[in-house]
Amino acid sequence: MIMNFLRENKIAAGLLAVLRVYLGWSWLSVGWKKVTGDPFNAAGYLNGAVNNPVMSQEQVVYPTYLAFLENFAIPNAELFSFMVAWGEVLVGLGLILGVLTTYAAFFGIVMNFSFMFAGTVSSNPWMVLITIFILVAGYNAGRFGGDRWVMPYLKNLVFKNKRNDSKKLAA
Repeated sequence: MIMNFLRENKIAAGLLAVLRVYLGWSWLSVGWKKVTGDPFNAAGYLNGAVNNPVMSQEQVVYPTYLAFLENFAIPNAELFSFMVAWGEVLVGLGLILGVLTTYAAFFGIVMNFSFMFAGTVSSNPWMVLITIFILVAGYNAGRFGGDRWVMPYLKNLVFKNKRNDSKKLAA
């Protein structure tokens, strides 16, 4: 019942559009500052996350994430700086415009969880909660946005050969 409401109802699509734009603005505003302001460098944040990991009773809570940061993210901090800054901008634009909404929400929630694994709570739990509703709603979350035109076009483009093959088989 709730799933059908989120995935098919026009009122839900309107409510999701408001949540989507709010969430998109949150991403776009922080990403835009990183892209256009002083050069953004994630190395300090990454080193801080390694030097002060999330702990519980003297044990690291996310040892695998800590190993990822130490062995991959920090040595590639310049790449991560680029990906975080532009990722935040693109996620924000996707959500605000309602274009590739589900994909934008997915990559946004991946960033939210990455920040939380590193020990940053901030607004991430609220953003995760809102994003879950957008992901569950699927296409309906972008109904009042660019997905109305983009998704049918992409579906037609991707499955064009499949339809042509089925027409050949039918003939």
